[in-house]
Amino acid sequence: DVQLVESGGGLVQPGESLRLSCVASGITFSRHDMSWVRQAPGKEVEWVAGITSLPSLFRAASYADSVKGRFAISRDNANKMVWLQMNSLKPEDTGMYYCAGGYKGGSYLAPSAWTYWGQGTQVTVS
Repeated sequence: DVQLVESGGGLVQPGESLRLSCVASGITFSRHDMSWVRQAPGKEVEWVAGITSLPSLFRAASYADSVKGRFAISRDNANKMVWLQMNSLKPEDTGMYYCAGGYKGGSYLAPSAWTYWGQGTQVTVS
């Protein structure tokens, strides 16, 4: 079975940082684009950041406008891990953060584009 397990969430004050981690199992991790997606209370799922499966020299990362310049996504294929470094956190960054993989095509921003999802890790900025 495919498993994506997130960790690293917590309660922080505005302006502080957090680093989220996601470890994958049951998939050929190096072949999959990966993303972080979040859902704030009462709001729809929002894609946050994505990173391609290409070798590091050609790898590309992309970000939602709301986090560009503050968040950074990275990955380690050897250890099947993906991280989201979140700096200068704002209250509007509060939500459940999910690791997603298994890109099926179409827009990165669409939740339906992703096959595999973790259980999520809660981030609260207050």
